[in-house]
Amino acid sequence: MPSAASPYRPLRVLAVRAETADTRTLLLAPADERPLAYRAGQYLTLVQHAHGHEARRSYSLSSSPALPEPLAITVKRIANGLFSRQLVDRAQPGDVLLTTGAAGLFTLPDELAGVRQVWLLAAGSGITPIYSLLKTLLTTQPQLPVVLLYSNHAPATTIFREELEALAARHPQQLRIEWLFSNAPDLARAHLYKELLESLVRQHAVAPPAELLAYVCGPLNYMRMCTYALRELRVPTDHIRRENFVTEPAYVPPLLPPDTDAHPVTVRWAGQQYEFEARHPDTILQAARRHDLRLPYSCEAGRCGNCVARCTQGRVWMSYNEVLTERDLARGLVLTCTGYPVGGPVQLEIDG
Repeated sequence: MPSAASPYRPLRVLAVRAETADTRTLLLAPADERPLAYRAGQYLTLVQHAHGHEARRSYSLSSSPALPEPLAITVKRIANGLFSRQLVDRAQPGDVLLTTGAAGLFTLPDELAGVRQVWLLAAGSGITPIYSLLKTLLTTQPQLPVVLLYSNHAPATTIFREELEALAARHPQQLRIEWLFSNAPDLARAHLYKELLESLVRQHAVAPPAELLAYVCGPLNYMRMCTYALRELRVPTDHIRRENFVTEPAYVPPLLPPDTDAHPVTVRWAGQQYEFEARHPDTILQAARRHDLRLPYSCEAGRCGNCVARCTQGRVWMSYNEVLTERDLARGLVLTCTGYPVGGPVQLEIDG
């Protein structure tokens, strides 16, 4: 069990539920009996120590904080996955997992007054955070129409198929589900492509594009296509949220920050203040780790948002960002895993 000063929270596995042949849902409860707060659409970052190294992987929560149900993560086995194979093949009730807590920006806005319809687009295991969002919307926003477009290979490999069918039956006036299977005989409905998505939106939208809110999760090419099609339909960029499961660093042409000098960085986090210097080629996150400061992180690639901080003074230049929207940037949010201080001292605040 972690000590009181540990940055990790222990989670006990209550049950393991098979969803498909290669996917399991783990029902969890804090082993320290302290509540673990989260928002629909967020993920848990799990931590594992082996051979003197720390490894982290993030898994989306499939439970809803709006329902009286235990914490749950849904994990699909990846062929060479360090964590996923152990969780899918070996996790048992009573096991204890370590987490840094819930994080992520793939969440519902605090204010939904300007939204008249929500579109949820998922492919494969991308349904996991979408399922959390959907259950929360049906519970807390019973008057808000929701459309789910869900792409899979076949019904037998579809995660949460029975649960989703039950939700659609219970909420026939609010929820519409469009199933797409790549093994379907009708090739025009086998995959979600740009023209089909545009056609479905025109057919089922109950509001102008400016009043639609969309959430997209799946393979990179799928998300890019969906984003492009929604923008073509004039859905505002800030109304299109994406969650990226791919954590390998993307290829980015080598770029230098406009300032490679060393600058002081002050971080306020968990009621404490920390000070250190950061200088290219180290990112702010890497510099913090060199000073034995364990800031939140997961992908280290500018794609997950676990390392997000608010810049309250100075300027942070990011070499890559695939998670923060223009609205997030306007609020001063930055990613420490791809961020460098430029132009002088920087002050950051991290929630938690």
